[in-house]
Amino acid sequence: MLKQQSLIENLELIAKQVVEGFIIGLHKSPFHGFSVEFAEHRLYNPGDPLRHIDWRVYGRTDKLFIKRFEEETNLRCCIVVDTSSSMHFPKDEKKMSKLQFACLSAASLLQLLKRQLDAACLALFDEQVNYISDCRSASSHYRMLTAQLENTMQQSPENRKTNAAAALHQVAEQMHKRSLVVVFSDMMDDADNIEELFAAIQHLKYNKHEVILFHIIDGKQEMAFEFENRPYEFVDMESGERIKLQPQQIKEEYVSRMKEFQEKVENKCHQYQVDRVAVDLSEPVEQVLYSFLLKRNKLM
Repeated sequence: MLKQQSLIENLELIAKQVVEGFIIGLHKSPFHGFSVEFAEHRLYNPGDPLRHIDWRVYGRTDKLFIKRFEEETNLRCCIVVDTSSSMHFPKDEKKMSKLQFACLSAASLLQLLKRQLDAACLALFDEQVNYISDCRSASSHYRMLTAQLENTMQQSPENRKTNAAAALHQVAEQMHKRSLVVVFSDMMDDADNIEELFAAIQHLKYNKHEVILFHIIDGKQEMAFEFENRPYEFVDMESGERIKLQPQQIKEEYVSRMKEFQEKVENKCHQYQVDRVAVDLSEPVEQVLYSFLLKRNKLM
């Protein structure tokens, strides 16, 4: 398990390691081609672009081979990260918080996009959008975005609520060209505001953007509500409200309501043709990269 301090101080390095391991895994599987490097060779045919000839192979074999690339595209991607107080759960030095998981995932996506020569921008929000960058593909731009994610992990604001709807409306207005919008959030906004949230997502879709939502949860505590059988004081990280209770007294009702909420979000995503990926903190970041890769390849 990554130490929190190591993650905060070396986000770019760790993200590179995650991506390199991920790509090695892809090349060992039937899922070829996700790299600026070639997927495979084939013999040269008259009329093929000369720029795709692998001259090193020619020097060794005296035969002309073409490097088969994934199409070099100009994908534009906006990564949107929820930085509200609930994303700092769990506050456990042995585990990544939802925000740390989101930032590592976002930094890893930036590494993938950089390798693909794609353009990216970053937006950070809680009750409002606190940061939004231009959409560029320069290496210096990617380093700046990763540094911004590192800085975000070092902050721990209290009682910062979520207003994803307002943030996504602003992103929709900011992105003038068709883009893939990737959202990392625990969706802990008021359940009564779900219609407003999906109105904002509809705004993105109306502007021809594609959307993938990584819904980050701690499956053990937030979904299964697994706690020791003793009294606890639970604190709402966004409002500061506190309540003392015995978990077993409300576990059945809590689990039922959380399941109902998850199903509601899933149904809404299906209605608006949004790819929703439920991400459990106990699973590796690679699950995010695979889901992103599948979505990207569909678009291309």
